[in-house]
Amino acid sequence: MNSLDALHTAGRDLTLADTQAIDDCWNRIGVHGDKSCPLLADTIHCRNCSVYSAAATRLLDRYALQQDDRRPQAATEVDNDVVTRSLLMFRLGEEWLGIATRCLVEVAPLQPIHSLPHQRSRALLGVANVRGALVACLSLVELLGLDATSNSASGGRVMPRMLIIAAQDGPVVVPVDEVDGIHAIDERTLTAASASGSQASARFTQGVLQLKGRSLRWLDEAQLLSAVTRSLT
Repeated sequence: MNSLDALHTAGRDLTLADTQAIDDCWNRIGVHGDKSCPLLADTIHCRNCSVYSAAATRLLDRYALQQDDRRPQAATEVDNDVVTRSLLMFRLGEEWLGIATRCLVEVAPLQPIHSLPHQRSRALLGVANVRGALVACLSLVELLGLDATSNSASGGRVMPRMLIIAAQDGPVVVPVDEVDGIHAIDERTLTAASASGSQASARFTQGVLQLKGRSLRWLDEAQLLSAVTRSLT
């Protein structure tokens, strides 16, 4: 589990760095602080306050401003000597998907998602409070064009999770129905999956492979992260 510990630490650093310019009054005088804010008498909770909503809007504005000053970044190449590649396996509805752990910051418990007025895109669900920091929350179902009505679960106890992904201009959160875990996949298996024919040509899909008796759709993280950036700007 050392890799997950490292991802957890990276997630804390990214989240704090991305929000350090925003006054997080909810952590000082709000419900997560000493509760001395005079507005609490009327709003009851910080998420109902216009100051909280304005901070969330400024966070999304920063995504757009940073994007204007950056050039598109190519996906990091994997060293030729690497024999395996790590994928996180998760479920959305009835479909199992895999994403490279190099673009994953953390797997976190499910948190409330606070919607915002004047949503910028259909994929933008709102913001989530991750350890006191506001992080944009996106729908992978919407981005990937999946069937939103499907919600079948595998056997046993199922616990929805949130994936914190390292997007180009800061972390974003995506809720998922279930996380299976991190798997080291033989590079030759991935190479074969990439050349598997028409299935691999679907948008955001780098390949399709069999793992643990399931058909796993391996996501193209470069295309996915590009779509994430567009949805925030």
